[in-house]
Amino acid sequence: MENNAIITIKDLTKTFPMGKSSFTALEGINLSLGTGEFSGLIGPSGSGKTTLLNIIGSLDTPTSGEALVLGHSIGELSAKQAARLRKESLGFIFQSYNLLSVHTVFENVEFPLLLLKMGADERKKMVMDALEWVGLTEKVKSKPPQLSGGECQRVAIARAMVKKPSLVLADEPTANLDAANSHNILQTMLKLNKELNTTFLFATHDEKVIGYLRRKIYLLDGKFEKEERVGEDEVELKEVESGRRLSK
Repeated sequence: MENNAIITIKDLTKTFPMGKSSFTALEGINLSLGTGEFSGLIGPSGSGKTTLLNIIGSLDTPTSGEALVLGHSIGELSAKQAARLRKESLGFIFQSYNLLSVHTVFENVEFPLLLLKMGADERKKMVMDALEWVGLTEKVKSKPPQLSGGECQRVAIARAMVKKPSLVLADEPTANLDAANSHNILQTMLKLNKELNTTFLFATHDEKVIGYLRRKIYLLDGKFEKEERVGEDEVELKEVESGRRLSK
């Protein structure tokens, strides 16, 4: 990988069969993301952003070209190797939360650690640390149906962050939240990005999310359209302004 790149995409194309023809979801994508970035794939529905996020997350593979993630070529991984990469190094945050409704907040956040076969004491400390990061230690025994939408998404963030992954992939994480909860969630993720140096990559068309991104990668019809970089001071100003709005 180049320099400190955590993701390197080279001439990536993804096609899907459609009857006797095919549909090109991504075409000729080139992209490099460094450690600690807070970036987003931006575009309307059908632009290819979720497809690209799924390939980076080893949930899919390129048709041609290369996707290097943490030194692994996604197209060359076996199913078992891809599962190991996700288990050990990646965190996922989805718009639908994907929490287990019959289990407590603690058990939902603990689940990724059970896959890593850690001891109970170590798991407990890591789960409580993650819940403290998102401000939910008092909800440890609650179950998802007892929580608000914003609280459920914070549990999902804690679950994604509990193993301190190198990379967190977030697909429209604020889609089901109102403005106040959206800003709270985004401020939480930005704080974790700064404190843990975790790389965050979003797929979104939500203006609330876009306002927090330090790097904006625009896709249109499966192709790279343009890129914008925002100074950290501008993101911090956005965070302060959002806090003022929420406090009113």
